Amino acid sequence: MPPRRRAGNPTGAQSTLSFGSQARVTKPVTAPSTKAKILDSRSSISNKSTSTTPEPQLAVTTEPSKQHVAELAVRQQPAAEVQPPQNEQDKQALNLNKQDIWRYWRNQEQIRIASRAHQQGMDVEEKILRHFDLSSQYGPCIGISRAKRWHRAHQLKLNPPIEVLAVLLKGKDTKQEAYIGELLS
Repeated sequence: MPPRRRAGNPTGAQSTLSFGSQARVTKPVTAPSTKAKILDSRSSISNKSTSTTPEPQLAVTTEPSKQHVAELAVRQQPAAEVQPPQNEQDKQALNLNKQDIWRYWRNQEQIRIASRAHQQGMDVEEKILRHFDLSSQYGPCIGISRAKRWHRAHQLKLNPPIEVLAVLLKGKDTKQEAYIGELLS
C-alpha cells in the first residue's frame, strides 16, 4: 500500500524556515583605508563644488612596500643551503664510471624483446632516467624528485639500480623531476 501524505499545507506552497535573529551572519566592519578616505574626500569635494573652477588634484604617492623580515630570510635561504651529507649509497654511486653505466644500460637493452621507440636522439643517461621514471616497481614518480624517489625505494628495500643514482649525482644538466610529470602538467 502506498504511503499516505499529510495534509499540512493545502495550498502546496513550501513554508519558510526561520532560525531566529541569532543565526544571522554578518561581516565585521573595518576602518576605511587611506585610499578609501582619499576617494571619499574627492567625491565629497566634487559634490560640494558647483563652480567652474578646476578641482584640486590630490597627489597619491605610492611608496614601494618594505619587505618583511621573513621574506628576506626566505629569499636568502637557498644561498645558505648546505649540501646534505653523503651516505654510503651516494659514495658508491659516485665511484661508478661511465663504463659501468653503459654496461648497465646494455644489460637492460638485452632484456627487452623489442627496441625502444622515440629514443634515437637521447644520450644514455637520459634513457636510464626515463626508464627509472617508468618503472612502477619503485613507487610513483610524479610530485617527487628522482633522487628522493631513489632514496625512498632504497629505504623500502626495493633495490633500485645504483646506476640511476650515479647518473643523478654526476649529471649537471639532468632534470631532477620525472619527465612524465612534465608531460602531465
